[in-house]
Amino acid sequence: MSSITPISKRSVGLLGVVFAIAVTAVFLSSGMARAQDTVDQVVASVDGEPITLREVIEFAAVTGNPIQTDDLATSPAAQAALKGLIGEKLLEQEVKKYEDKVDDEQIDHYLKDIRQQRHMSEAEFRASLQSAGITYDEMRKRARMDLEKAYMIQQQVREKIEIPDADVKAFYDAHRQDFTVEKERLKLAQILIAVPNNATPEQIAAAQKKADDIRSRALKGQDFGDLAHRYSDDESKANGGELGWFGPADVKDQILAAVKNLKPGQVSAVIRTEHGFHIVKLEDHEVPGLRPYSEMKTQIREMMIDRAAQARLQTWVETELIKQHYVETLY
Repeated sequence: MSSITPISKRSVGLLGVVFAIAVTAVFLSSGMARAQDTVDQVVASVDGEPITLREVIEFAAVTGNPIQTDDLATSPAAQAALKGLIGEKLLEQEVKKYEDKVDDEQIDHYLKDIRQQRHMSEAEFRASLQSAGITYDEMRKRARMDLEKAYMIQQQVREKIEIPDADVKAFYDAHRQDFTVEKERLKLAQILIAVPNNATPEQIAAAQKKADDIRSRALKGQDFGDLAHRYSDDESKANGGELGWFGPADVKDQILAAVKNLKPGQVSAVIRTEHGFHIVKLEDHEVPGLRPYSEMKTQIREMMIDRAAQARLQTWVETELIKQHYVETLY
């Protein structure tokens, strides 16, 4: 299967924050004292805000292209790092115009998506931040900045990109193998209301009533993941009930019977097993064969917009945004 995914389901840059900071910390800890004066020298400025050689070196390390202190005047890689950092500074200035576009609820959902992508509970996520020397409040600030940047890119770049239907169809036709499913798979999420061993009839009835109530709330539109976090007795609650992909043979008969005729996004009836009462959501269902164009065209278009946006963002920064700011380079 293709790895194409809609951009709205992915974070913009935030997933690498912990790694980036860790790399920078390692780099700084290995710096030589003799280079102190050199790395602190100003090599450029954006709207009067100085950029030091140290910042350029750190930026180059984080982006995977390390440079030395004496590279800036002669190395194309160092010049590219300086150019990239200036671009980042320009974007930081521009993104301030979008501060009113992001609220706390959006940040909450954004961080929740990151946790689920990493398969972490809230406690595990906070612990990972702490081990990297980042407070949760700092992470929220970074999330806000990323969301503001996403709004800016959407308005200034993505909305101006048009991908003709003919181009989308041509991509589909040229990559049919990427959209061909070889084996049937089901992507499932669940909420489990557990029933203890040797439960009394009253306990069983109470558990079923609870499951019925939760299913009713899911059918009325409440977020399934939020309900799982709050009520499920299964370990998957940390991931919003996400269980992942299964072949039909790997799913319990009672579960398979309840979900096999559902459409993606639908929720099953309450299912009784030896573990208790399950409410199962069919998140996706891949059947062998070529996935139809009508099903894939939105994802293909998003992928093509993403690719075009990367190039257009660079052009926008270098030809339009830079004209709105005062940039000075000393190299």
